Amino acid sequence: MEEVDVEPSTTVIPGAGLHQKHLGFEWGPGDLLVYETNYKLQGPRSAGSLFVHIVRKDEDICSPILRKLFNESHLIFVGLQKIKEDVPSKNKKSQFVSISKNYRSVIRACMEELQQNAVSTQDGSLASQYGDQVSILLAIELIWNLCEVLFIDAAPAGSLLLHLLDWVRLHKSDVDTRAREVLQSDSPALHQSYWDVVISLVLQGRTDEARQVLSKRASLRAESSSVFKRMDGLLQTMPIFNPSGTQTLTEFDVKWRHWHEECDRCLQDNTFASNRHLETICKILVGDEDTLLEQKELLSTWYHFLVTRLLFTHPTIKPPDLHYYAQSSMNMFLGPRASPEPLDIILLSAFEFDLHQVIKDCSIALNNWWFVAHLTDLLDHCKLLQSHNLHFGSNLREFLVLEYASGLFSHHSLWQLAVDYFDHCPEFGRVYLELQIERVPLDTERKAIKVLRICEDRQMSEQVRSICKIMAKRALRNNRLGSALSWSIRAKDAAFATLISERFLQDYSNKGSFTDLDLLDNLGPAMLLSDRLTFLGKYREFHRLYGENRFSDAAKLLLSLMTAKIAPRNLWMTLLTDALPLLEQKEVIFSVDQTYELMSCLEELNSGTKPDSNQTDQDDDIESTKTELLRLALARNLAMAIVKEGTIET
Repeated sequence: MEEVDVEPSTTVIPGAGLHQKHLGFEWGPGDLLVYETNYKLQGPRSAGSLFVHIVRKDEDICSPILRKLFNESHLIFVGLQKIKEDVPSKNKKSQFVSISKNYRSVIRACMEELQQNAVSTQDGSLASQYGDQVSILLAIELIWNLCEVLFIDAAPAGSLLLHLLDWVRLHKSDVDTRAREVLQSDSPALHQSYWDVVISLVLQGRTDEARQVLSKRASLRAESSSVFKRMDGLLQTMPIFNPSGTQTLTEFDVKWRHWHEECDRCLQDNTFASNRHLETICKILVGDEDTLLEQKELLSTWYHFLVTRLLFTHPTIKPPDLHYYAQSSMNMFLGPRASPEPLDIILLSAFEFDLHQVIKDCSIALNNWWFVAHLTDLLDHCKLLQSHNLHFGSNLREFLVLEYASGLFSHHSLWQLAVDYFDHCPEFGRVYLELQIERVPLDTERKAIKVLRICEDRQMSEQVRSICKIMAKRALRNNRLGSALSWSIRAKDAAFATLISERFLQDYSNKGSFTDLDLLDNLGPAMLLSDRLTFLGKYREFHRLYGENRFSDAAKLLLSLMTAKIAPRNLWMTLLTDALPLLEQKEVIFSVDQTYELMSCLEELNSGTKPDSNQTDQDDDIESTKTELLRLALARNLAMAIVKEGTIET
C-alpha cells in the first residue's frame, strides 16, 4: 500500500483551463476548490473566470441511497468491535462469517433499491448514475463474497468447490430468468433458448434442474427417449461432495472418477452422436476445455469458466492449487489479445491468496474507502493481516478506517458515524477526531450540543472549551445573554463570563429588570467562576429575597456585597438606592452597625467620585438628590435603630 504502481487518473474540469491560465486550488476536508487565476502561461494578464469548481473525490457520500449503506454498515462495524478476544476461535469463525454475510446483505439491499430507482426515474442522466453505482456495488459484492469463501470461511478441499459454485450462481442469476421464461412458454421444448438454458444449468452444476428441463424434450420424441434417459442417468448419478456426511474426501474422489470414466465411455461410444446438444453436454461433463470455451457466451466470465472447469475436472481442488487454475483459466478465456480489467486482476489476486494486493488494487480502482475499510477491518479481526504494517506508523487496517472516517466527516449528517470509527483506531484515532471535530460547522445549538457531548464523553477538554467559546460569542452577537452565559460557564471561561455579566448588569441598569431568571436563579457553584458573575448571581438573589418579603436576609446580602467589595464601584449608588425601600420600612431592618456601614459606603463613594465632564447639570442634580435622600433615610433609620436597640438593652 505504500506505493501506487499505476498512473493516477486525470479528472477533467469542464470550463477550467481553456484559456491557458494557471489554475489555483484550495484543499478542503472532503473536496478541492479549483479556480482560474489572472495569470496566463504566456502573454499579458487578463480577467479570470467567475466560476469556482468543487472537485469531490467521494461522490457516493452525497447519494441518499448509499447513505443507507453507510448507516447500516456502521452498526455492523460497531458490533464486530465488541467480539471479545477470549472467545474460542471456532466460535469466532462462525461469527465472522455471519458478519460478512450481514455486510453483503446490506450491499444487496442497496443495490436492489438503486436498480428500482434506475427503472422508475425519468431523468436519463440520473438513471445512468444509478446504473454506474449498481455496477460498482455488483463488483464489490462479488469480491467480498469471494474473500468470504477463501479467507473468512477458509473452506477446505471438497467444500471449497461447493462454495465457489454458490458464488458463481449468485452472481450469474440471468440463468434463472431465462429458465423461467422457457418453462412458462407454451412449448418449452421448442423455445429458442431451450438448449442454452439446459447447458447453462449444467455449467453451474445444477444437474437436478437441468434434468427437469430435459424431461420436457424427452417426452416429445419417443424414438430418442433412450439417449435422453442415458443423459438423465449421468446427470442423476453425478457425485456431489457432502461436507456434513460420513463420506471421506478420498471416497468421494474414487466415486467421482468412476462416474467421470462412465461419461468418457459414453463419449467414446458415440452414445449421443444422434443429438449434438446432448453430445455437447457430455463433453462438458468430462471437462473438455475446447467445448467449455465454446460456451463463452453462456459462461460470460473467466471465473465462471474456472469454477465450471474445476467442477468437471478437479472437484477436490485444494486452496493452494487454486492460483494455477485461476491464472490458466483467465488466459484461456480472455485469449492473447484481450487485456484483463481491474476486476479481473483483483479476483486473480484473491485466487492467489494475495490479500494485500486485493486491498491495494481495490483502493485504487474503487471511488471510495467504504469497501476496503470494512473488509480490511473484518480480515484483521480474523487475524489475517497481522504481519502487514505501513512505514508511516500505522497498520493497514487503521490507515484505511481513518481514511474512510475522514471522508464521512465532510458530510453534514454522516460525521456522527465517523466518531465510532475513530474510537476504534487505537493509535491515531483520537488525534484524527480532535482535528476533524473542530471542522464540523456548528450551524445550530442542537448540533453544537451533539458535538460537545461527543467531546465531553472523550475528555477532549480543549475542544470543549473551543466549542463553548464559539457558541458563547455567537449568542452574545445575537444579544442572547442567557445562552451566552450558559456556554461561557461550560467553557469555564472566566474572562468571557465577566464580560457577559457586565452586559446583564448594564441591561438591568437600562431596563430595571433581569432577563433569563431561570438561569440566574440556578447558577449554583458556577457563579464562583468570576467575581463579576458572583456579584450578578448574588445581586439577583437579593432581588429574589426582596420579592419574597424576606427583608432581613435581603439587607444582610446587600450589605455584604458592598462591604466585601464584590460589587463594582460604578454600581454602588444603584445598590444604595436599592437599600432605600428597606430603610423606609416601618420595621427597622438595618441595625445600628449596619447603618453605620452603609453611611461609610456612601461617604466613600462621594469622596472618591470624580467630576464627569460628559455629565449634564441635570444628571448632577439627580445624583445630589439621591445622595440627600439616602443621607436622610440613613439618619432616620439610625435614630430608629438606636431607640430599638436601647429599648432592648433596657
